[in-house]
Amino acid sequence: MTDLVLREQRGSSLTLTLNLPEKRNPISDPVMVEALIGAVEAADRDIDVRVVILTGAGTAFSSGGDLKKMGPGGGLRDVLPAQTRRNYKAGIQRLPLVFEALEVPVIAAVNGPAIGAGCDLACMCDIRIAAESARFAESFVKVGIVPGDGGAWLLPRVVGFSKASELALTGETIDAREALECGLVSRVVPDAQLLGTAREIADKIAANPPHAVRMTRRLLHQAQGASLQAILETSAAMQALAHATADHDEALRALLERRNPDFTGK
Repeated sequence: MTDLVLREQRGSSLTLTLNLPEKRNPISDPVMVEALIGAVEAADRDIDVRVVILTGAGTAFSSGGDLKKMGPGGGLRDVLPAQTRRNYKAGIQRLPLVFEALEVPVIAAVNGPAIGAGCDLACMCDIRIAAESARFAESFVKVGIVPGDGGAWLLPRVVGFSKASELALTGETIDAREALECGLVSRVVPDAQLLGTAREIADKIAANPPHAVRMTRRLLHQAQGASLQAILETSAAMQALAHATADHDEALRALLERRNPDFTGK
């Protein structure tokens, strides 16, 4: 069986590629969910991986759900509503929880359509850049369902409540330029430059002390749902850890000596 998630490591950055191009990389299948969770959790455990790039094989980032499996018994949907609920909780709903818990930053390189759960998958990442051919849709209403994967929580935090409501209630597709205008992505580049641009950003992240990067990522995520006081407390604790690292001392020496630092992750 072909690997559902391909792995390619270049230095300290790891590229993960959803690899069902003939089906446009759906992520609703439990096997794909397990493969993606396994890949990102393995990257998170590896201190040598300082940043992850997530993209799709072929012409799509991810089509989200597999329409051919949306009938009763075909996928997440069961003839018993109670079992459908369990299928969601044990399956695709694990993805946003895993991405939320990560320390390693993730860049979404959206190489084509990101539809439904595919759009939400992009929102789970920390940085989103889009190829000019990328398209985005929070299209659940178009097939008579709701964002069952956490999209109602994710999308408003990325584009704001009003734009998220427009996208989710109309189900309409937007192009890469509109995605840039509403803040869904931070850059739009020609298709041929997508992975190169993602790797440039990844290299800039990976050039920084890995423990500081990981703790900063955690702070940014925790700050979305915590009070200022709680974040200040967590920041103070993490800062105490950061000050005690060898990489912090190396960064200070390198600045004073006007040279490039050599970070070791210690």
